[in-house]
Amino acid sequence: MHPTLPRRRLEKVEVNMTPMIDVVFQLMIFFMLTFNIIAPEGDFDVRMPLGKSSSDPLDDLQLPPIQVRLASGDDGSLSGISMNGEAVTDFRDLRQRVASFVDVAIESGASRDDVELEIDCDYELDYINIIDAITAVSGRIEGGQLIEMIKKISFVPLKQTP
Repeated sequence: MHPTLPRRRLEKVEVNMTPMIDVVFQLMIFFMLTFNIIAPEGDFDVRMPLGKSSSDPLDDLQLPPIQVRLASGDDGSLSGISMNGEAVTDFRDLRQRVASFVDVAIESGASRDDVELEIDCDYELDYINIIDAITAVSGRIEGGQLIEMIKKISFVPLKQTP
């Protein structure tokens, strides 16, 4: 020790944990009360493409899949939508056309589970446009209730570019 410095006694420092525990509990209560449970979001029954066998027998009630084509511009933006070869103006129009197709299929004796949709999109297309298309065709909310339209959604395998 240096002779000019006064000697200090070692004092034990106590930390009061009560205020810290109070703050932690207040934060827990705040987050529990502000937690908002909403309708199932992103709960899509998406089937990825697999090699299909050509020897599978077709059912009499099996409907051909709805084919949705999403075209991409040079910058990845959505440049066009078509359903079964017909031009569609936007995702709202796509939702209405799919809903009418599903209604006709149900009237003919099929169930919602029998209707399938294939999405064919360009490789350069921005991901948000694919999610918007899935959201448009998977269901809609009417009167605060979720009405499912399409449960079987698959993707067309990417084509090899020369």
